[in-house]
Amino acid sequence: MNSLADLRKEYSAGGLSEADAGTDPFALFHHWFAQAVNAEMTDPNAMILATVGADGQPSARAVLLKALDDRGFTFFTNYDSRKGAEMEANPKVALVFLWHPLERQVRVEGTVEVVTPAESDEYYVKRPLGSRLGAWASPQSAVIAGREVLEKAHAELMLKFPDGNPPRPPNWGGYRVLPAVIEYWQGRPSRLHDRIRFTRTVGNWKRERLAP
Repeated sequence: MNSLADLRKEYSAGGLSEADAGTDPFALFHHWFAQAVNAEMTDPNAMILATVGADGQPSARAVLLKALDDRGFTFFTNYDSRKGAEMEANPKVALVFLWHPLERQVRVEGTVEVVTPAESDEYYVKRPLGSRLGAWASPQSAVIAGREVLEKAHAELMLKFPDGNPPRPPNWGGYRVLPAVIEYWQGRPSRLHDRIRFTRTVGNWKRERLAP
């Protein structure tokens, strides 16, 4: 087995020039995301969400991007979960998209807001039935006695909603990350990677190149 110090890869898939980056970070994200989807990698919409609790302790986990527009990046979860409580205490968050086959990374920093009930309802009804019932069955982040607690709750919900049309749980819905900073990273040889950062200004975005 190789040592961790020996694990390395030379990145050479491409580069990111200012001309390629353009002036609109959302347009660039749409372009990169389409390429990630076309590359048929697993969960190209997976992103690491970092939050900070009231005690200053950061935590991070993977969530799935489910909507994107010029306002920001939307995901859905249980409002009573640990991340929900932490975002309530401190709305400042960060996201990381890592697309290894393309040797790319996108970092986002900003604040989070709860999406409208209509937006949450619209997404909820599109989920598979099992996922909709799972949103009811799981007291996310709470300590439970065992897996049988979840399976029992799920089975009971199947009987409670035989029509297969459960309403959206009141403690489940969407959050939108409103970006203040979006940084694009493209791997390059000799670790001289390309980093282009967009910072939101009044009515515009400021573009800068960072040293790798």
